[in-house]
Amino acid sequence: MSTTSQPPSLQVEGVGLRIGGATILDGVDLDVAPGAMIGVIGPNGAGKTTLFNVISGIMRPTAGSVTLGGTDITSMSVPARARAGLGRTFQTSSYFPRLSVRENVRIAAQVQLGGNYTLLRFPRRGDEATRRAEEALEAVGLSHRLDTPAGDISHGDKRKLEIATLMAIDTGIALLDEPMAGVGSGDVDGLVARIRELHGGGRRTVLMVEHHIDVLLGLVDMVAVMHGGSILAYDTPEQIMSNPVVQSAYLGNAA
Repeated sequence: MSTTSQPPSLQVEGVGLRIGGATILDGVDLDVAPGAMIGVIGPNGAGKTTLFNVISGIMRPTAGSVTLGGTDITSMSVPARARAGLGRTFQTSSYFPRLSVRENVRIAAQVQLGGNYTLLRFPRRGDEATRRAEEALEAVGLSHRLDTPAGDISHGDKRKLEIATLMAIDTGIALLDEPMAGVGSGDVDGLVARIRELHGGGRRTVLMVEHHIDVLLGLVDMVAVMHGGSILAYDTPEQIMSNPVVQSAYLGNAA
């Protein structure tokens, strides 16, 4: 399967978001190098998912900018960002439950290739969208479930399905919002392997919000700690874990 030869960099500069009288994000700066694997952590209400919503275009910031590969995407629509190479998963799995596992991924690939969400068109065997779907599903270990309705697979496999979708649309930057949420302990190792497969050793840039700190620290190159709508610290996992400010504000003074 083709992959992005050089994933774009991502810059978030001075991003703020105010809703009514409340400040949700406040002067967020984040510089992500091409091919990096970044973890985003923080207590509930710190602004992690909101930051992902701003980056992916679901919400528009009231201050600052978002740049992808040198292009300002702050005012771009969600579909335009997707075409530019930005992909996103959510805390709750999103899929068509009555369609097969293959068809869920094929539709996403079809849209990126210039089609639309045509559910009634019978795909030609071996067409590009189907090929991408089957290769991605093989990469995440779901080849044996191609014809299974997506609603009938396990929660852990639904998370793998989402990752396969990002692979099939050949996204350059993937935002994973709590990919381990609700996943049983027996599925964690397999899902970690699939996230590594998505990253591809730097073929894609990955940003991941995750509350399973031990899992996240074993995956990422850098960690951004959010607190009160701002970035409190941005450093390597080792430096984050030993940072007294982070320990006091978030990690509960854990060593």
